[in-house]
Amino acid sequence: MSASENKQLLKTAFDAWATGDIRPLIAAMADDVTWTVSGHNSWSGRFSGKESVRRDLLGPLGAQFDGTYTSTASRFVAEDDVVVVETQGSVATKSGARYDNKYCFVFRVEDGRIREITEYMDTQLIAEVLPELAR
Repeated sequence: MSASENKQLLKTAFDAWATGDIRPLIAAMADDVTWTVSGHNSWSGRFSGKESVRRDLLGPLGAQFDGTYTSTASRFVAEDDVVVVETQGSVATKSGARYDNKYCFVFRVEDGRIREITEYMDTQLIAEVLPELAR
């Protein structure tokens, strides 16, 4: 796929996520996707495989939220097989705190599937608002 096609794949996924629907993003992931969460906290690390991403990252993260999490993209930059997406998340946690983190995601797309995701965000907000991730 071209850079513009890869960019459109991610734009479509984030258009849905902006309404709270993460399913198109998950559907675009390869079964052997890797998702790396940057930083040095309990949520940081590498999640290998779509099932691990769902079970070990997205499931526990979603369990912290009171309501539907949305992620609204503001910029897409694509070159070859890499698409960079700047986005703003928005949700309240079950403790009542706001988790409105800003992100920069770096995606590597191969044959129409997301192969790698590297996530950069405000790790201090995570430390202040989200409980530790048990592993």
